[in-house]
Amino acid sequence: MTRVESGAGRPAVRVALLGCGTVGTEVVRLITDQADELTARIGAPVELAGVAVRRPHRHPWLTGNFGHLVTTDAAELVARDDVDVVVEVIGGIEPVRGWLLEALKSGKSVVTANKALLAEDGPTLAEAADASGADLYYEAAVAGAIPLLRPLRESLAGDRITRVAGIVNGTSNFILSAMAAGGASYADALEEATRLGYAEADPSADVDGYDAASKAAILATLAFHTRITASDVHREGMREVSSAEVAAARRLGCTIKLLAICERVVDTAADGSVSESVSARVYPAMVPDSHPLARVDGAFNAVFVEAEAAGQLMFYGQGAGGAPTASAVLGDLVAVARNRVGGGRGPRESAYASLPVRPIGEVPTRYHVDLEVADREGVLAAIAGEFARHRVSIAAVRQTGGVNGAVDGDSGQARLTVVTHSAPEAALSATVSALLDLDHVKGVAGVLRVEGLGRTVSALGMGE
Repeated sequence: MTRVESGAGRPAVRVALLGCGTVGTEVVRLITDQADELTARIGAPVELAGVAVRRPHRHPWLTGNFGHLVTTDAAELVARDDVDVVVEVIGGIEPVRGWLLEALKSGKSVVTANKALLAEDGPTLAEAADASGADLYYEAAVAGAIPLLRPLRESLAGDRITRVAGIVNGTSNFILSAMAAGGASYADALEEATRLGYAEADPSADVDGYDAASKAAILATLAFHTRITASDVHREGMREVSSAEVAAARRLGCTIKLLAICERVVDTAADGSVSESVSARVYPAMVPDSHPLARVDGAFNAVFVEAEAAGQLMFYGQGAGGAPTASAVLGDLVAVARNRVGGGRGPRESAYASLPVRPIGEVPTRYHVDLEVADREGVLAAIAGEFARHRVSIAAVRQTGGVNGAVDGDSGQARLTVVTHSAPEAALSATVSALLDLDHVKGVAGVLRVEGLGRTVSALGMGE
């Protein structure tokens, strides 16, 4: 083939692969099965120099077909002079951080899918890459096969991004979709996700929001040219989302999603001066059914990007899995290999803005609050008084039970659902705490945020 011969005679780009689980196995398969096409695209062949795994006996396919390349000494593989690019799909912080830093310091380019490491110490890796002139690519760290990071870093480099928000964890989205579609409880939906392989034996990283928080840190860093770490991201999980809250969202014309939201916040002072900050947060929230994110079901991911010139962009697709993630890894590998063959360099870290992180208490949002109250005169007035005292405006109130029917078998008890207008998080949180001190309030059945995401929320008379 003429296309393949275009790379003939040029030195091969030698790749060290760290890790060969679900994703790594697909990376090996793609490199070998598409060898001719990769040569044509890059201008030189791509060869595996070695594959580091902890326990070779757990990888019979790898050892059976590439036994001569397998090693248990990742540090030695990374240090080899014949390695040009290190591809890492192990995950975790240590000892991976040391291996990647060693690779970058020695001038080897790095392709990684390690969201946790990037969210914790991405700047250190970026500085090492800058110092040596090596490339650091990590498209596979967020949203699997969806091309998202490169558009943020390159395609939208000339625009001003104002918001990046979406669903970046497939496991949590599968669970919430199952709860919404069939009325399943959280426990039953999690069990189904585990049976189908979407959830790990320990699902904490997914359902407690750690995975999404790491991804939010990476997205905010790229979008707002500011170093954001996972510790800067306000994080809440979805374990407490109940079937009753899912039903309440449906009545509002909404769907509950675990969202990662990164925003540029602009404040104008009384003297006319303008200041900017960054808000990065992860939590379950009601999303209007009119918004495209509400229709993202199953284990799929979707992210909305809003920019001043480009407007709204949506990125949608499979956010996890061996083949989709390996596709993103190979895309990065082609990019860094082209740079090595052609003598170029990929984009450098851009952190010139250094915007402060806005405390969650200052972030404006809206609440949906379910209250169990005594069914007697003056209750609504007392509750409304607490909202007013904390300067939180009520958008709508709905009562169930009471004179229209008992709640939980108690004829003297009713349930009030309150939906607020936008107010600072701290004021809303303080209001809920104050309500618990009222004699008329028996308990708070649930609290969820309502995110308009740029769309009008019409249910219960609530507008944007």
